[in-house]
Amino acid sequence: MNLKKIFRGPILWIVLAVVIVWIGSSLITMSGYKQVTTEHGLQLLNDGKVSEATIVDNDQRVDMTLTKADGNNGTEVQFYYVAPRGAEVVKTVSDAHLAKGYNDQVPQQSWWLSVLSILLPVLLIGAFFWLMLSSMQGGGNKVMQFGKSRAKLVSKESPKVTFDDVAGSDEAIEELQEIKDFLKEPAKFQAVGARIPKGVLLYGPPGTGKTLLARAVAGEAGVPFYSISGSDFVEMFVGVGASRVRDLFDQAKQNAPAIIFVDEIDAVGRHRGAGLGGGHDEREQTLNQLLVEMDGFDVKTNVILIAATNRPDILDPALLRPGRFDRQIGVDAPDLQGRKKILEVHGRGKPLAAGVDLEVVARKTPGFTGADLANVLNEAALLTARSNAQLIDNRALDEAIDRVIAGPQRRTRVMKDQEKLITAYHEGGHALAAAAMRHTDPVTKITILPRGRALGYTMVLPLEDKYSVTRNELLDQLAYAMGGRVAEEVVFKDPTTGASNDIEKATGIARKMVTEYGMSSDIGSVKLGQSSGEMFLGRDMGHQRDYSENIAEKVDAEVRALIEKAHDEAWQVINDNRDILDSLARELLEKETLDHNQIAEIFKNVKKLPERPEWVSADNRVSPGIPPIAFPEPETAPIDEGIVDGDIDSDPTSSKPKRTRQIKPRPATA
Repeated sequence: MNLKKIFRGPILWIVLAVVIVWIGSSLITMSGYKQVTTEHGLQLLNDGKVSEATIVDNDQRVDMTLTKADGNNGTEVQFYYVAPRGAEVVKTVSDAHLAKGYNDQVPQQSWWLSVLSILLPVLLIGAFFWLMLSSMQGGGNKVMQFGKSRAKLVSKESPKVTFDDVAGSDEAIEELQEIKDFLKEPAKFQAVGARIPKGVLLYGPPGTGKTLLARAVAGEAGVPFYSISGSDFVEMFVGVGASRVRDLFDQAKQNAPAIIFVDEIDAVGRHRGAGLGGGHDEREQTLNQLLVEMDGFDVKTNVILIAATNRPDILDPALLRPGRFDRQIGVDAPDLQGRKKILEVHGRGKPLAAGVDLEVVARKTPGFTGADLANVLNEAALLTARSNAQLIDNRALDEAIDRVIAGPQRRTRVMKDQEKLITAYHEGGHALAAAAMRHTDPVTKITILPRGRALGYTMVLPLEDKYSVTRNELLDQLAYAMGGRVAEEVVFKDPTTGASNDIEKATGIARKMVTEYGMSSDIGSVKLGQSSGEMFLGRDMGHQRDYSENIAEKVDAEVRALIEKAHDEAWQVINDNRDILDSLARELLEKETLDHNQIAEIFKNVKKLPERPEWVSADNRVSPGIPPIAFPEPETAPIDEGIVDGDIDSDPTSSKPKRTRQIKPRPATA
């Protein structure tokens, strides 16, 4: 245990206070009498060796002064007696015929001891709370400073983070460049009557670099940077949050130009009045004070508030209006080129082997955020050091990507031969269904080695970034998700629980197709259900159903039809390519992991699923005789060596939905 921490904490002071009180009470009660047993005391009285005695009431004590005879030299002794012997003790003292007599004493406490007995507990309790509060606030010099801001100040002399350290967010950097220019040269903007945004809201998924962007603005502008979390404003004491907001803005104004960065602002910026029974008073007071401070900014006060959140949809509208957060910048997951730049930034100082191509790594990691990519390179470095190698090679990077996506490999899990065979056919069913569809991405890796919570997995890698998904692609994902279950039914006639996650994913996609994407002719292009966004309700409880029981029954029927159709399509392609499935399963049992080249060789003669009928939401909306628009087929780039894909299944493989249902034409209305 750290001794410095013990000496600085309240424990030492509490122990010292107890010791002092004990010593003080001992000194107060110390009388100078030598204590003897009751029998000895009575014997001294009977032997006539006592010259003077005092019987102390309540204490049941007898104080005696011995005679100077027998070498006692007037020694003072005392003894105690029990209440039933009180009459006997009094009689013994009376019969002793003491030279100086005896007297009875009723003890009376002195006035200063009475005062001390009252003040001492109060002082001890006060000292205890003083020490506890001082430790909560970070030391004795901050006692009672509840309302002071707890923001961390990053000064000009601190190590700087610049825009060169940020990659993959070019649009966000371009927007924030104006903030930097204003803080450096405010006169240039004021000369033309321009007003810099008072607040900038950075929103996006976790790990995309929102905090890093804010630090880069401060580093580029060379101004004080106050960083605080939204939860630091609210404490158990009422009014502390609002006081801390005032103190934070006062500090920033005194050191202007400056930047205030509030991370996770949704902790105090949620919509007022949300939740059961109204809003949280303390949180709303803090939000109100934040609104006042932002609105009270002087045009010439060079203080800018930058906030970050993952949930911009739940923020109070008053916080987002112009004049407060004038500029709202989305920070999304990077695209292919952005991922490459991020890898180059995080690869600085790491010894990469000559054959490592960061663009290939970027292709293997679609959907990864900056934090994920940094974790990939860090895991690769750790694996390299663990194997006593000197350079980070492609093998380490591939393993690092697998670890980030699916977790570490579980080498200690030993599966029986039958379980390995079932897993091989399950993963083979996923891969074969994906390869036989016409709108899926290529399969790049299959393994039956357990990793994380999966017994095995199949990875599918898109050749390029996608920002929308077509109905046929969703139907392919449904068929792909059902491929593992269908393979178990076809081969073993006895399916296992391994497809539970596949069914869950497929059901979720099918339900969204019906209720959110408008891809059902019976339901139509209607958004069914809405999220309430209540603060104190769970994610599932916050969902409100705004449709009738009749529509709910139709939704369930449509979802079931989509899943059944996907099951039928997977059944068709697996039976049409049964020999390929058997060959793939044998290869998996022998090699356990197959890369994209081995997979391409096995799937070169796969029979594709026939094209689905053209789908429209209603036949009477299509003009007869007009052919559909034909787009040119995009050129497909060859897959680079070692590419790993990114669709995983929680049990064995990844599930991409795919599925279609035949649409019955609606009768034309007169």
